[in-house]
Amino acid sequence: MSKLKINIILFGIGNIGSTLINQIIESQEFFLKNKNIDFHFPIITNSTVAFFEKEGVGYAWETNFLEMAVPFKVQDIIEFAKENEFENLIAVDATASDELIVHYNTLIQNGFNIVAVNKKANTLPIDLYKELRADLKKYDKEFLYETSVDTGFPVLQTLRDLYYSGEKITKIRGVFSDNLSYVFNRFSSEETSFSSVLKDASLLGLMRSTFKEDLSGNDTARKLLILTREMGKDFELSDIKIHPFITEEHLEKNGVLNKEAVDRSFKIAKITQADDHVLRYVGEFDVEKNTLEVKLVSERITTAIGQLKGSDTLFEIYTKSYANDPIVIKSASACKQAISRGIIADILKVAEKIKNKEAVWS
Repeated sequence: MSKLKINIILFGIGNIGSTLINQIIESQEFFLKNKNIDFHFPIITNSTVAFFEKEGVGYAWETNFLEMAVPFKVQDIIEFAKENEFENLIAVDATASDELIVHYNTLIQNGFNIVAVNKKANTLPIDLYKELRADLKKYDKEFLYETSVDTGFPVLQTLRDLYYSGEKITKIRGVFSDNLSYVFNRFSSEETSFSSVLKDASLLGLMRSTFKEDLSGNDTARKLLILTREMGKDFELSDIKIHPFITEEHLEKNGVLNKEAVDRSFKIAKITQADDHVLRYVGEFDVEKNTLEVKLVSERITTAIGQLKGSDTLFEIYTKSYANDPIVIKSASACKQAISRGIIADILKVAEKIKNKEAVWS
């Protein structure tokens, strides 16, 4: 049986993208032996330049990229793939780019499957979201994005399996942000000021790229929207009632955090809650009430959400069959290695579907 050659076009070689290349190169023999799949990276890009290598990059890819990458447009990538007759194309979006998602349809129309960490394509206005799905169906391509809501633990797959089995899902709830999990877990368990916990989170680099998105509640809201749309709901981001925990009263006129106001506000919230309760920032979709909210809650410490530690995230799926006992998916901190393995899991799923299609045609 001949091996299946998969061509990965990687957009984004930051922490996650570079880890992905290295993990796949290091595991090449494993994939060949166990899956009969041969992975190649003929094109890798950052936000401005791309490195084109017909045979695929190797261990020296970082040096080659620095020396030989050139400015590019997405059309250049499509043309290079056509000129070299690349088959079994998977575009991997390891960015948080608003610009790249605009090109998803063009890529699909030109023979690319897509695997994405980027959550923005799935939080577009619903008409664009549906247009993307229509193109996937029309051109018989795959689009997987398990790592857009978590490190790669099968949250979306579990939700899909329940939904398409006819199970009645009554509620989705959880702490979706590892950064905010860290902040509130520490604040709840230690005698420290809220501003000092925020400062530590920032120093640890937890919120470097998503600080405003996290503090505003937008990141949690986007993940909640992705989850609800997996259940066939046509919600928009504007349908989610977002209660940011950092509000105007916590800021100076120039937008800088007012530490005294923040610390006073959260100290009151902490000491006025019931005994054996902790503060958590949750996303919640109540299916029966048809309401979506992102909010700060006081949670009993005996619950799964109340027992969170470190930067753990947690998803609860309530169903008719399980009644008041939710299906709980808990995940550890989202490190680049774990996210990269989650991307590889999605890539392998796409590769298996390509393999199955080839078997049907042969």
